[in-house]
Amino acid sequence: MKDRHLPPAPLIGTVLLASLLWFITFALGGISFWAKISISAASLAGLSFFLQPPHREEFRFDARAVALGLAAAAALYLVFWIGKAVCTTLFDFAGRQIGGIYTKATGVPMGVIALLLFFVTGPSEEIFWRGYLQRHLMKRFGRWPGCALATAVYAGVHVCSLNFMLVGAAAVAGAFWGAMYARCGNLAPVIVSHSVWSAVIFAVFPMR
Repeated sequence: MKDRHLPPAPLIGTVLLASLLWFITFALGGISFWAKISISAASLAGLSFFLQPPHREEFRFDARAVALGLAAAAALYLVFWIGKAVCTTLFDFAGRQIGGIYTKATGVPMGVIALLLFFVTGPSEEIFWRGYLQRHLMKRFGRWPGCALATAVYAGVHVCSLNFMLVGAAAVAGAFWGAMYARCGNLAPVIVSHSVWSAVIFAVFPMR
């Protein structure tokens, strides 16, 4: 079944909502950061399913998809490990900003963070950012222009963190997962990659 053609308004509206939710998550105080990001991502995923869910064939969690997702998670972790080494050598602020990302884990058990990232935030972000937003941008503007635009939006909503390293990390990760989705048209390996990578890099083997 083909996608129902969506007018620009729902896409723009969801991007504005995502920007607001990311601002609340990163720039405002209140409840735990990890609770806010989980609620925000899950809310966007639920909205995307309401507006237009991905096709069933985009959730092919077979052995190939899992293996590809695990390999991609390992490759992206290596990219970030190299990136950290380069950035901390070139920029005096890099180490401090990277450390600032990890201070958000203060007071929350690492096991809880890992579970939220693996089961909630990772899958929810992919369902919205790639499975909904990028899918429709690719349909409207073409595969790679749509992928690039979705990546730019994904990085852009992180600007409210005022953390250059976080915005750069979002751009790199968004481009990586966006290219995966554009290439294979299956959300399953992208979800596996995002969920495993985020749980590992934040809670198992963090790059402090």
